[in-house]
Amino acid sequence: MATFDEISIDISVVLGTTTMPVHQLLRMGRGAVIDLDVAEEDDVKIYANNTLVAKGQVVLLGERIGISITEVLLRAPEVRPMRTDGPL
Repeated sequence: MATFDEISIDISVVLGTTTMPVHQLLRMGRGAVIDLDVAEEDDVKIYANNTLVAKGQVVLLGERIGISITEVLLRAPEVRPMRTDGPL
């Protein structure tokens, strides 16, 4: 397992999305609220190295915020060319 200790993964959580003009974004100050296209009970999307890998719910852990994973998304199996030169 020691080799796995050296692997870095960038984890991102997307709460929701919205569209707004850049000039509106630049005028926002501290405390401004951005309205997202999701409801409070909707799942957030969890990405590992820019690949969607799971969905989850936002949870409060005292004064910290966490994500509870509700669904792990399975990747489609990789398509490998069939060998024709004998047994595997």
